[in-house]
Amino acid sequence: MKEIKAIIRQFKLDDVITELHKIEGLPGITISEIKEFGKGKGAEETISEGLHQLIPKVKIEIVVHDDLVDEIVNTIQKTAHTGNPGDGKIFVIEVKEVVKIRTNERGEEAI
Repeated sequence: MKEIKAIIRQFKLDDVITELHKIEGLPGITISEIKEFGKGKGAEETISEGLHQLIPKVKIEIVVHDDLVDEIVNTIQKTAHTGNPGDGKIFVIEVKEVVKIRTNERGEEAI
C-alpha cells in the first residue's frame, strides 16, 4: 500500500478531483487547505502570516493499492500542471498498516 500526497494550486483542485473520479477502484481522498513557501518564497499569490509571506495551496492525500499508484500520480501531475513555478509536488510513501476504525479491518481490506 502507498500513500500519495499531492500539494497543488487551489484553482486546479476541481479539475484534479474530476479526473481522479474517472479512475476505477479509487478509494476516498482527503483534502486540506494549507499554506506553504518554496524556493521562490512565493513572489505571487502570497498572503501575510505574521512576518512571513506564504502561498495558499491544497493537499490531497490518498492511500491506495500499489497497482493504482502510477495512474493516480500521472493523473494528478498531468491535471495540476500549468508549467509555472509553484505547480506543486507529489510524494509517494510506503504505508505499513491501515486500520478501519468502525470495523477493525486491517491492511488492504481497510482501504
